Amino acid sequence: MSQPGASLLHPRVLIPFALVTLIWGSTWIVIKGQLGIVPPSWSVTYRFIVAAAAMFLFAAMRGERLWLDRRAFAFVVLLGIAQFTFNFNFVYRAEQHITSGLVAVLFALLIVPNTLFGRLFLKTPLEGRFLAGAGIAIVGVGLMILHEYRAAALGPQAVVAGTLLTLTGVLSASIANVMQGTKIARAQSMTVMIAWAMLFGALADGGFAWITTGPPTIEATPVYLLGVLYLGIVASAVSFPLYFSVIRAVGPGQAAWSSVLIPIIAMGFSTVFEDYHWAPLSIAGGAVALAGLIIAVAKRPERPSVSGNMVSVAVDAPECSASANENPRD
Repeated sequence: MSQPGASLLHPRVLIPFALVTLIWGSTWIVIKGQLGIVPPSWSVTYRFIVAAAAMFLFAAMRGERLWLDRRAFAFVVLLGIAQFTFNFNFVYRAEQHITSGLVAVLFALLIVPNTLFGRLFLKTPLEGRFLAGAGIAIVGVGLMILHEYRAAALGPQAVVAGTLLTLTGVLSASIANVMQGTKIARAQSMTVMIAWAMLFGALADGGFAWITTGPPTIEATPVYLLGVLYLGIVASAVSFPLYFSVIRAVGPGQAAWSSVLIPIIAMGFSTVFEDYHWAPLSIAGGAVALAGLIIAVAKRPERPSVSGNMVSVAVDAPECSASANENPRD
């Protein structure tokens, strides 16, 4: 199995990475508008019905074959349930117990299971520089978690429930992320694969919602309906293919740096739209997390190597040194 070999700083990886990070940094505010009259599981269901429809339409416009073989169908069912059912149901429910800011910051810990699972199941190479940067970033995330916890003044039961729900969502997302690096995933059209995964995820969401909360309900307000469209089309149908392409190019560990940056961006949106005030802990945490990212992905300086009378330049290989035959975009 070929391993990811591109650098996160390469334009063909950095551009989709930046777009996904910016879009998902905005979703935490939008998700708040989805929590109220409509049970969370139905909101998740509507989101991925819209997303699946957009993905199938896009695949059809590209003239792609929409059917998959039996083995691929089994794979996308598991992918859809892990990514689009478990992950989002846990996250939406977590926001009923703790603040969206705390959920966003806790989700930054995705870099831990992504790195470990990528190494265990995909044999993704790791460098000390990446591990050191990740460790520093986790310290920064810890400072942000501490600030959000203090600012929210939540009861211990709410904190425990919200944290456990968020971390379970992190684990589900990480499993789906690592599945993207497998041979069977790379053999599929990304657009068609994600379309089916979103459809199966939405069906599982709807079944769970009906069993646990009763028949479908809808909040016919512009805020709610536009939120469903934004989350379904922009934050799902557009963003997930971009994010999965980054995973295929650089591996799940490096791709998870988006989860470290997202809460910083979310705080920026909150500053503009919700009058969020940065405290010393959140500033320090964001700065430390960014420093960890810089350490992890920055290129080492070139160093001359001498061979006989000829002087050549040796450049350290990127963190994931094996070649990747797939393009990051489908």
